[in-house]
Formats: sequence, C-alpha cells, structure tokens
Amino acid sequence: MAVDTFSAHRHNDNMLVVSPESTAVLVIDMLNDFCIAGGAMVLPGAEVLYPPQNAILTAVRESGGTVVFVNDCHHPGLREDREYSKRTPHCVTGSWGAQVVDSLNRHSDDFQVAKHRYSGFFGTDLDLILKDMRIATLIVIGVVTNICVRSTVHDAFFNGYHVVVPEDCVAATGPREQASSLYDIATHFGIVSKSADVIKGLREGVPIVNLITDD
Repeated sequence: MAVDTFSAHRHNDNMLVVSPESTAVLVIDMLNDFCIAGGAMVLPGAEVLYPPQNAILTAVRESGGTVVFVNDCHHPGLREDREYSKRTPHCVTGSWGAQVVDSLNRHSDDFQVAKHRYSGFFGTDLDLILKDMRIATLIVIGVVTNICVRSTVHDAFFNGYHVVVPEDCVAATGPREQASSLYDIATHFGIVSKSADVIKGLREGVPIVNLITDD
C-alpha cells in the first residue's frame, strides 16, 4: 500500500530484526466482556484472533521472550470512572467480564497488568516491568485496534520501544477503523506485519518487514 505524501517523510525503517530475549508480547484486553457472548461490549468476530494469537504466544515463550496480559478493569463504587463517562460499564474488577478468555493459552509465569484507561502504560507499572525484564521490542496483540491497542502502541513508541503489530492478531470496531489505525501505526509508530512473519522473525532471526511501505 502506498503512503500519502505527508507520511512518506520518514526514515527507511520498514523492517526490524528482533532479539527474542528482549521481546515481549502485550495481550491487550482479550477479556470476556469484549470477546464472549453475554459480555458487556462484545466485538463481533473476536474469536478469529485466538489461533494466530496463540501461535504468537507459543513462539514468544519458546524463543525466550516475555508474555504480558494487559487487562482492562474498573473498581466498583468510584465516584467518577473516566471510561464509564464515555462507554457502557464493563470489566468490573473481580467479575467474569474482566477475566481473560479461556481460549488463550496462559502460563503461571506470564505477567498480568491491570489498566484503568485505554493505554496499558497509563497509570500502571507496565513500563517498569518491561524495563526490569530488559525489553526493547513489543509485539502488541488484542482488541480493539483503534482504541486500547492503538493507545498502548502510541505510549510504547513514546517510551522508546520498538513496536510490531501483527494485523491478524488485532481487531477494530470496523474495517475502516482497522485499516486507518494500522496505516498510522505502520507510518508513524512501528511495524505492521502478519503473525506468520513475526513468528519467523522470532524463530529464525529474519527481518520482520512492514506491510505498508512507500512502494
């Protein structure tokens, strides 16, 4: 996909070689309230993400990387919850809706980070965990692309991390939002690739190539 003339003013950074031990996958909001029938704000079709997400999780773990589940949650009884001022109440702390979907593979040594805003970095200890794990590259997967995934990607870039987003491991509120968000991520914040290419990069050390280029 060709980029616009403004976005074309960038450095030649269309590929990234990752070191597995300094790589973490951030699993954003793969929670019952967003993914499972009966949840408070279900994203239709979220279940198609499970197979490529599990493949990424397996590759990251087997290559010596780090897994972090970043989970939206909201304390009951707050006088004003900023997300609830814009969105239907969801992911109440301790509820079924705030739990990670059963279809994703989890290990006891995975990190769990609770977030209370769209970005996984805002008001959390995520950055501290990643720095203590000596992480340089983040693979960001989850829902939804144009809200919590995108907000987390922005803050990851601002905090100095290399960012990779496998397009088949994220889903937006619609096709327009998916395409626009991935375009902006690829041209301004990181690299957009496919899960198979990210896995190959982790296991074989080949460069992960940006799908959205100037060509």
